[in-house]
Amino acid sequence: MENCSHPVHPDIESDMWEKIDQVIEKWKGIPGSLITVLRESQSVVGYLPGTLLKYVSKELNLPISQVFGVATFYSFFSLKPKGRHTIRICTGTACYVKGSKELMLSAYNKYGIEEGDTTEHRRFSLECVRCLGACGLAPVMIVDKDIHGDMTSQKVVDVLEECR
Repeated sequence: MENCSHPVHPDIESDMWEKIDQVIEKWKGIPGSLITVLRESQSVVGYLPGTLLKYVSKELNLPISQVFGVATFYSFFSLKPKGRHTIRICTGTACYVKGSKELMLSAYNKYGIEEGDTTEHRRFSLECVRCLGACGLAPVMIVDKDIHGDMTSQKVVDVLEECR
């Protein structure tokens, strides 16, 4: 069933709108379901563009301020597109002392990416995290789900070049 009322967004195709509609239909009218609707919608699109937030607001009959407030409050939601690969560099004390700032600088010099950004062609997203719990391996970087310890600026480039 084609819904003619779907807004146009370059990152959301018609099959994605269908999945989002199924999510909304499943949770509509259930108190406290907004977080679940946003989480499941983000898993379909990869992030929560403003167009999608407005659509969820309308379909759930909630104020846009409430939907936007929830989407910006929780760190697991992203309002910006994410890259195919997520780079997390630890900035906890042990990693910072052992050079995590240089790791971030290396990612910037090679790919032009800063903390919280995504590269132009959506290859990488870069996040800095407070502690990864691997202080003995400092400085630490995680790419997707792979942990890389005892990192150097050159190792950052080597690891990231393996990601396609």
